[in-house]
Amino acid sequence: MNNSVPEFPVISIVTPSFNQGAFLAETIESVIGQEGDFSIDYIIVDGGSGDDSVAIIRNYEARLHNGEWPVTCRGITYRWVSEQDKGQTDALMKGFRMSQGDVLAWLNSDDTYLPGALQTAADFFRGHPDTGLMYGDSHYCDATGAVIGCYKTEEFDLEKLASANIICQPAAFFRRDSFEAVGGLDKTLNFVMDLDLWIRIGKRFLCRHVPHLLATYRLHETSKTISSDTLFRNSEESLSVTIRHFDWAPLTRVYTSCRVLCPTRLPGLLARNRFSAAVAAMLCSLFRSLYLNHGFHRNDLKLLTGTNFRKLFKSRLEIMTGHTNNTLSRKP
Repeated sequence: MNNSVPEFPVISIVTPSFNQGAFLAETIESVIGQEGDFSIDYIIVDGGSGDDSVAIIRNYEARLHNGEWPVTCRGITYRWVSEQDKGQTDALMKGFRMSQGDVLAWLNSDDTYLPGALQTAADFFRGHPDTGLMYGDSHYCDATGAVIGCYKTEEFDLEKLASANIICQPAAFFRRDSFEAVGGLDKTLNFVMDLDLWIRIGKRFLCRHVPHLLATYRLHETSKTISSDTLFRNSEESLSVTIRHFDWAPLTRVYTSCRVLCPTRLPGLLARNRFSAAVAAMLCSLFRSLYLNHGFHRNDLKLLTGTNFRKLFKSRLEIMTGHTNNTLSRKP
């Protein structure tokens, strides 16, 4: 891939949203408030929200149209739709089909960009025409916006993607041609469409990590990443995608699913005890890994590290953020 990005690129950002009025204004402002030598093509795909989301979207549309919002880049195209869809991935693909940019990304309606994020992406792709995907660093924040940790990104390693989420989605940007070359997002996926995309791009194009903070990743009680209502399905989908791409069920991903499942199968007192739940999950992981891999997989030896063993008795929130408080603040 040698097609260069224009000197002043158009960056298309898609925000899928459904009943996220509590966070949506902050997300929108973090996009249209970006400053630099690029144009923003911003597309909000609302799934027919029943809260005040549409009113918020219209408010920023009016402020941009009337010149009440200070545009500090080379121009902003602001478009939106609000209609029932088939879920987040369907909404994202709807937005990407509408997009016109040279560089693409998506920002969920509870996450935000940090100042300078889009200029960093524009500068990077101008200087690296051979790269299909770039990603930076991100803070975890709670519902109130308070920083509670840092996403553990690493230098790109395709094999590492099998066992660890080393790319932070809101801090990732990709070229249109690489996105289209791999067929876009897999609309059959509901949770890990990002992991699946990174793997497919990584198999065909160069991917690079840029050590700059670009975004905030919000964790709250209803987010897909940690919600008890969706965590098991999220973990299972991640495991399924990994097996499909790598022909391997990594112990780390097997354990994540078992750690969610086991407390639901244990008697009350044992389920609430972190030690007993972790031991049950370890036993479940061992037998399930042997079954899925048709025996012991040699790559699992690389995962038997002190760092991973220390995670066994930590909550998901602790593992992700390093934050020892297991509660998340509520947005007023």
